[in-house]
Amino acid sequence: MTEAEIFEFFHNLGIVPVVKIDDASKAEKLAEAMVKGGIPCAEVTFRTDAAEEAIRRMSTAFPEMIVGAGTVLNPETAERAVKAGAKFIVSPGLDEDTVKWCQKNGVPVTPGVCTASEVQKGVNLGLKVLKFFPAESSGGVKMLKDLGGPFPQVKFMTTGGINPDNLEEYARAKNVLAVGGSWMVKADLINNDKWDEIEALCREAVTKLQGFEFAHFGINANGKDDAEDMTKKFSPFGMVPSATSKSFFMDKTIEIMNENGRGKHGHIGYKVNDVARTMNYVKSLGYTIAEDSFSYDAKGNVKFFYVNEEIGGFAIHFMAK
Repeated sequence: MTEAEIFEFFHNLGIVPVVKIDDASKAEKLAEAMVKGGIPCAEVTFRTDAAEEAIRRMSTAFPEMIVGAGTVLNPETAERAVKAGAKFIVSPGLDEDTVKWCQKNGVPVTPGVCTASEVQKGVNLGLKVLKFFPAESSGGVKMLKDLGGPFPQVKFMTTGGINPDNLEEYARAKNVLAVGGSWMVKADLINNDKWDEIEALCREAVTKLQGFEFAHFGINANGKDDAEDMTKKFSPFGMVPSATSKSFFMDKTIEIMNENGRGKHGHIGYKVNDVARTMNYVKSLGYTIAEDSFSYDAKGNVKFFYVNEEIGGFAIHFMAK
């Protein structure tokens, strides 16, 4: 995969677990649990002697998994990691020699930064993706927003203090490429062979970062007269109607279509943090994308889509928050 393809993968997945593993013999089981949980990606940190062999084992057993190396402090460690199978390199700080080695050898690298001066240094080295670390103690989402002003071209991988409670806050940030964390792959879970728990925590994290929020419930009507009649019947229940060119809304939560739209009975709409990411997520669940339903924003990005499959006779669509 090219650098662009790997960074697109990170964005569409939305999360890169940070793995500290003490026993490389557990690497295959860990990788299996993560893949089953919907996260075919890992940053294995060089904070233990098992890191290099763990990268080799995970990459060999699950070639579809994007395995990288973290806590890479110098070019020598970067070279060892890549020879073991690492597809990307992550550093806690910005070391020019490591960055230049990776660039020379075509290896995606995301060095750590937490100040504007460090971001500018990264930009001057030609980097478009940087690691914001340690995220929470460096100002969190507010700091990311502030950095987005002078550096709109930069996207961040964020790690340090991220957990299930603040995961979605980071996932909503416009300049966050993906979030990183270790809560779903904690060392004690790995050491105690808690593979089912790791799988469940991975699945929970992937679902939560989508930010699913119920938007509205759509009902198909047999023409505009029928839609108006239904609207009048809902009005006594305290719901305020408003008309659009295609439908009537009741308090923005019930939409009555003037004509039969998608879905046997109607549709259900959800708001999400990132439409492209959710598209990737629903495809991983076995849904197929109705490409003829796409709506785009001013930059040409998909901001709305339906899946082809129905649930109980209702079509399902997703839109940007």
